[in-house]
Formats: sequence, structure tokens, C-alpha cells
Amino acid sequence: MMQVIKWGIIGCGDVTEVKSGPAFALVEGFKIVAVMRRNLELAKDYALRHNIERYYNDADMLINDPEIDAIYIATPPDSHHYYALKVANAGKICCIEKPMAPSYKACLEISNAFTQRNLPLFVAYYRRSLLRFNKVKDLLDENAIGDVRHITWYLSRTPSELDISQAYNWRTDGTIAPAGYFDDLASHGLDLFAYLLGDIEEAQGNSINQQKLYTAKDAISGSWIHKSGVTGSGSWNFGVYKREDKVRIIGSEGEIIFFIFLEGPIELITKNGHDKFSIEHPKHIQQYHVQNMKNHLSGDIKHPSTGITATHTAWVMDKILGKI
Repeated sequence: MMQVIKWGIIGCGDVTEVKSGPAFALVEGFKIVAVMRRNLELAKDYALRHNIERYYNDADMLINDPEIDAIYIATPPDSHHYYALKVANAGKICCIEKPMAPSYKACLEISNAFTQRNLPLFVAYYRRSLLRFNKVKDLLDENAIGDVRHITWYLSRTPSELDISQAYNWRTDGTIAPAGYFDDLASHGLDLFAYLLGDIEEAQGNSINQQKLYTAKDAISGSWIHKSGVTGSGSWNFGVYKREDKVRIIGSEGEIIFFIFLEGPIELITKNGHDKFSIEHPKHIQQYHVQNMKNHLSGDIKHPSTGITATHTAWVMDKILGKI
């Protein structure tokens, strides 16, 4: 292993400002040395504000920069496949924002490209690394609710001002994110459920565009079965009167309640009582995810979110959407 792993970022937009970019500076042995954005002035502005040495408006120049060891792809998902294959061909470590690509097929091609070259590939499903959700995993591992029977998640939100205005938003462009906010948000939860309860062996669902505010789907329901025999169900609607976010894991001896996006304690309810666990997220929410990449590359652990796990999540998403 090299002493310092030098990273380049393709697509230094909003997600890299607070969630991920500053986390690299907090991890010993990682350093961002270059960024790329199609608008050179915006790339320069990001580099100056974050004390980064170089900036480009050409992704190939960044990918092929001989001083860069690893690439973080933080562009909209429709370009992930294109850039990821270039990174694999360059023989470099890679981390890709979630979802890894808009389809299972594209994710599989990306994952295979890195596997065939024996290159590390990480995907930013950072909830697998957060302490709050690992507390849920600990409770399950301790059989706190007995044998797990079922998991269910309801997520809803009101249409945003941007949705109502019908101004362009790539997150609701059906050619980039076919299921809109489901692709962006539900992928986090479904990926987490596979982490908590094991891989899913079957899934199905229904989806529709109820509001007609944009080209992507806005109402989805689904059901699935984990290989362990745990059943699952979910409903995601992005055009109702209030925001809700609630996960229930129901077992033979109790249940665990928590949120994927909203703040609030984990609740453990059994016949013996009702316990609550409040665990804060770090300021830069991808900090533990980034730290785990360093730990993986150092040989200390296996990172919980890889190209293989993210490809499984993409398969589940496509099954629920009826795409495969």
C-alpha cells in the first residue's frame, strides 16, 4: 500500500460540499489532489474553497493523471457507467455515488470490470457504515426481537417547489432516474435492509406516475423475500400531504422501529419494555464510509459497501420496478 492515496473527484457538485468531500480530509492517508467539473470556473471555485491543488473540465485528464491513485465519481447516475469503465481501464481504485447506475445491467458491467482487474470498487451506500444503523444490526445479531419475521418501510413526502414548477431536475428525469426519487432515496433503504437481514432472493412491485409533474415514476410499492426467509414490504410516494419515514422490523419477541432519513431514536419494543437509543450522525455523513475505504485498502476490514453489494441493490430495485 502507498502511504498516501491521492484521490480525484469527477463531478464536484452539492453532494461533495458537505456530505463526502470534507470527509476525505479527515481520514489519515487520503488526500484529494484534483477535481473535475464540466464548467472550469466552478471546478476552480471548488478547488480553491477546499484547498485542492488541481482542477479540470475534462474527465479523461483527471482519470489519466499519473499522480492520482483513486477516483470518486459524484456525477448524476446516468454517467456513472461511462466514467467507471474508464477508471477501470486506467487501473485505479474507484468509489461511485449511489445508485451505482440507473439499471442492474449497467451496474453488473461496472462491477465485473473492476472484479476482472482485481481493483477495489466502493459505492456510497454510507448507511452501512453509520453507527446508528449498525446499532440496529447489533440488536438483530443479539436476537433482541427473537426470530425476525418481517420488515416494512413507508416513505412519503410532499411535492417540492421544484417539482411543482416543473423546472428541470435530473432526479425526476425518467431518462436518468426512471423511478425518480425512488431511485435516489429508496435505494438507500433497500441496500441497508440487505445489509441488516441478508440478500434478497425475490422481489416484485408496482409503479406509476400519479402527479404527472415530471417524467419519472412517483408512486411505488413493493414486496420481497430475503434468503433468510424474512419477508419485506415497502411503499414510497412523493406526492402526498406530509412527509413520513418509518421502518419496522418485526420479530417473534418484539420489534425495532427507526428512520432512514428523518432524525429520531431507534426504538426497541418487547414484552420486557420500551428502550430508545439516540445516536448522532457525523457532521460529514460519509465520514465513516470514507474511513472504512481506507481501512479496507489497508487490509484491516472488508468494506460493507462494494460494487457487488450495490449491484445486488440495483437488481432488487429493477425487480420492484418490473424492469427485469
